[in-house]
Amino acid sequence: MIDPMSRDLLFHRDRSCLLVIDVQEYFLKKLPAGQPAPLVARIGWLMRVARGLGIPIVATAEDVASDGPLVPELMALLPEGTTVFDKMVFGLMGQAEIRAAVEATGRRECVLVGLETDVCIAHSALGLAAAGYRVAVVEDATGSPPPHHAVGLRRLRDGGVTVTTAKGIYYEWVRDLATLAKLKAVIGAELPPGLTL
Repeated sequence: MIDPMSRDLLFHRDRSCLLVIDVQEYFLKKLPAGQPAPLVARIGWLMRVARGLGIPIVATAEDVASDGPLVPELMALLPEGTTVFDKMVFGLMGQAEIRAAVEATGRRECVLVGLETDVCIAHSALGLAAAGYRVAVVEDATGSPPPHHAVGLRRLRDGGVTVTTAKGIYYEWVRDLATLAKLKAVIGAELPPGLTL
């Protein structure tokens, strides 16, 4: 009989990095009305959670000269001195300095948030998985105009990528009540609209 604890499928705060991909007005404007603000709020909340738990953050913005920078709400949440990489490929593993930044975290679990689910998120997640990383994509912290968000999530699942939620990854990172209390003391108890823990 196989020991059910022999294969740990949960993500760990001490093994994870958070990848914030291409959250730019150019892409947000493509989403249906009412979706951009809650999406950015959930991504920002996960960034605060990551910082509170000591999880490294790697951020990109695609073709900044053409598509603009990372949105200011998220720029403000990056640790001081963090580089936002000007991503000129769809899959981040295809750009040497971004790949090096992920490798430099020393983490083998990557959690992806941002835009767009079926292109840059999918290409990046599948490229990371091919390179041997464990990869999770946060369903309610990623986006693409319909029907492409759902199509992208199916593609990711078919490719063996874990698809989870902001609530799900939060509790996988936190794990126990003592850590929960410490984190709330750092980031507060306020949640983004629509998120219930």
